[in-house]
Amino acid sequence: MRWEDFRQSDNIDDRRGDGGGGGGFGLPIPGGGGGLGIGTIIILGLIGWAVGIDPRILIGGAEMFSRTTGGGYSQPQQQSQRQSAPPTDQMGRFVSAVVAMNEDVWKEVLPQQKGIQFKPASLVIFDGQTRSACGAAQSAMGPFYCPIDQKMYLDTSFFNDMKRKLGGGGDFAYAYVISHEMGHHIENLLGILPRVQQAQQRASSQAEANGLSVRVELMADCLAGVWAHHANQKWKILEDGDIQKAINTATAIGDDRLQQAGRGRVVPDSFTHGSSEQRVRWLQNGLQSGSVDSCNTFAR
Repeated sequence: MRWEDFRQSDNIDDRRGDGGGGGGFGLPIPGGGGGLGIGTIIILGLIGWAVGIDPRILIGGAEMFSRTTGGGYSQPQQQSQRQSAPPTDQMGRFVSAVVAMNEDVWKEVLPQQKGIQFKPASLVIFDGQTRSACGAAQSAMGPFYCPIDQKMYLDTSFFNDMKRKLGGGGDFAYAYVISHEMGHHIENLLGILPRVQQAQQRASSQAEANGLSVRVELMADCLAGVWAHHANQKWKILEDGDIQKAINTATAIGDDRLQQAGRGRVVPDSFTHGSSEQRVRWLQNGLQSGSVDSCNTFAR
């Protein structure tokens, strides 16, 4: 993936090396039902495999905690702003360039296709842990989007885990992860996240609430594909093998793949992010169409 010559985003908050910021707050998973980041499901799954606990127990407990603590898809609250110098290391520059490319695509696509102005979301880079408006951000959570402060949170060590443990390495695969979280921000700007939270609160069963979560996550996958479609049209960023690396990542993080590895069987009603086939299909849908409307997982 080509990225080295692109501009750096002004919306990067580099907190690496600041001592962790947040302090020990346990495991307050941000985002509410369906708001677990793309990496959360992976990390909890890996923890479960390592200690011999069914990963779905950990994941289900995390989601229940997020709902009962009111993380949810709340309206943004005023947060204190902190300034940090632009990253100068290669990983920091890569992350900043991917965010900048997302900004440049969405500031055109969102008004053109949906008549809505794009408002940037900051990306917080941290190591270990830091604070977010949704609670403590910890590296074990993986990347996530907090709709309360409209910020994305990323410990870049997650990319090492992707490459080492999941076979999902490569710059475009990492860009897909970042763009998935930006996809949640687009969902928030479209007003989808608050409506999903309300629907989950009215859900008659956990399976119904989980189904809404799956639709949110698959839509974010598709929106990441929409970004890649337009970024490649504008700048020819994709190189041979890039799309396959992203597909490998989407496959590796399907709920069915994680459940089969963690417990030896698959329970579709407990899915919160979608099967491998679904994740790949919706990512490819966005890549091929470039259309936000083609990502309406709630209509299918």
